[in-house]
Amino acid sequence: MIKKLVDKIKKTEAPIVVGLDPKFSLMPSFLLEEAIKEHGESLEAAAEAIFNFNKEIVDAVYDLIPAVKPQIAMYEQFGIPGLLAFKKTVDYCHEKGLIVIGDAKRGDIGSTSESYAIAHIGKIAVGSKTFAPFDEDFVTVNPYLGSDGVKPFIKVCNEHDKGIFVLVKTSNPSSGEFQDQKVGEKPLYEMVGEKVSEWGLDSMDGDYSNIGAVVGATYPEMGKVLRKIMPKAYILVPGYGAQGGTAKDLAPFFNEDGLGAIVNSSRGIIAAWQKEEYAKFGEKNFADASRQAVLDMKADIASVLK
Repeated sequence: MIKKLVDKIKKTEAPIVVGLDPKFSLMPSFLLEEAIKEHGESLEAAAEAIFNFNKEIVDAVYDLIPAVKPQIAMYEQFGIPGLLAFKKTVDYCHEKGLIVIGDAKRGDIGSTSESYAIAHIGKIAVGSKTFAPFDEDFVTVNPYLGSDGVKPFIKVCNEHDKGIFVLVKTSNPSSGEFQDQKVGEKPLYEMVGEKVSEWGLDSMDGDYSNIGAVVGATYPEMGKVLRKIMPKAYILVPGYGAQGGTAKDLAPFFNEDGLGAIVNSSRGIIAAWQKEEYAKFGEKNFADASRQAVLDMKADIASVLK
């Protein structure tokens, strides 16, 4: 699966993933108002509004980018209707030819971890038929429980040509409370990076492994170290834009050929219509603002990689 992602990155010349993290505060109000007219004030109305929001953005940007990353919590908060909107979003993005990274941060042990893997990137048999429940291409994984929690995902990756991104050094300010703590002479995030490199050897797909890593743009010096520790791991880089990461912070995450990393932007793209520089598009044309934000992000990253 990582080879498919790399090929899409090369084709689009955009190492960008758009985070589809819909919240009412980021959405034009008319979308919910229209859904309420049809479904009343209900979870079903909320789910329809967030799917329609996603659909318009995807329609506006799918030809510019290789991948999207829906954060499942944004959908789970609306219960079963929200999860149905998540699945509809995944399926619609696949129809548009996009790679889907499910941001679920799952992680447990044994059969529980295997069940999470099956739900998101695997298949399940029901009688004589087989189904892919959520059917993302990648899913994010929390490694806190160690190899017992990660290896079931790797097994499913190898069975179904899928991939995972393991949390190594996250972009949030308090990540250092645990991730930066020394274990002997090394910080914990380096030890996790070493395990990602080791796990990755069991799932190679071309030049890179299906076992990637999440490393925040807000920590470029740590990213530089981890890039060397995990030479075969693709790095998913959150934290660009709204969380404070800048284009100049991104260079350490990439290899010399401009590959090796894909940068996420969520609010900076899906809520671009709310930013002063895109105000000219207005609320009704929010998706056009998102398209321009992708073009600007693409140029910003290209300026650094060159």
